Amino acid sequence: MKKILGVAISEYSFSEVMQKITGFLQSNNCHLIATVNPEFVVAAQKDEEFKNILNNADLNVPDGFGLKCAAVWKRIKIGERITGVDLTWEMAKIASEKGYSIYLLGGKKGVAEMTARRLRYLYHNLKIAGTYAGSPEEEGIIQKINDSKVDILLVAFGAPKQEKFIAQHKNELQCKVAMGVGGTFDYISGALPRAPKFMRALGLEWLYRLFKQPSRIGRIYNAVIKFPILVVFSRSK
Repeated sequence: MKKILGVAISEYSFSEVMQKITGFLQSNNCHLIATVNPEFVVAAQKDEEFKNILNNADLNVPDGFGLKCAAVWKRIKIGERITGVDLTWEMAKIASEKGYSIYLLGGKKGVAEMTARRLRYLYHNLKIAGTYAGSPEEEGIIQKINDSKVDILLVAFGAPKQEKFIAQHKNELQCKVAMGVGGTFDYISGALPRAPKFMRALGLEWLYRLFKQPSRIGRIYNAVIKFPILVVFSRSK
């Protein structure tokens, strides 16, 4: 793995990432997948616990155009950019084909259920082990998840809560894969539209999100302004 501002980023292509996940699903342990974006890296500069969790994850995929730009600036090679939304779609496809189940945890009330319906509409054989808004601190939540016999756990508590939740309970969770997905449920369910493909290709998804959700300005500042400044003036990789 290569590192950007001290945060590990995988060097895998999309197909290699899916091969790794397929291997995880055939194992007996829980594996943490992190979809690292510039906001994660900025947050990790002041949150040592979060940085350690990311650096000890089983798989870190670069989710963010800014990471690719940073890699070019640092003259290092990182993996193919894979968004949490795209990775969720692909895991749902594999789950439907191979008979694995998915549990959708977190998000606003009702959004996980809407997401499950959308996924099942596209993948008729997909097994949804459960949907639950919940919260990271809720008593009995791990037992609830384990009782569902889930294989793939998708957690939408927002970063870094979702990654800390998974890391804290990794040895208790009986799923094979656990991934923090942030706002993925909102996009898959249709509660929020994704940016047009051309904007995503140009790395301008942040601009579309700002237009749709002005309240995100603080997060976008960290990703679009603060992150590049940290990268440019950092002496280390």
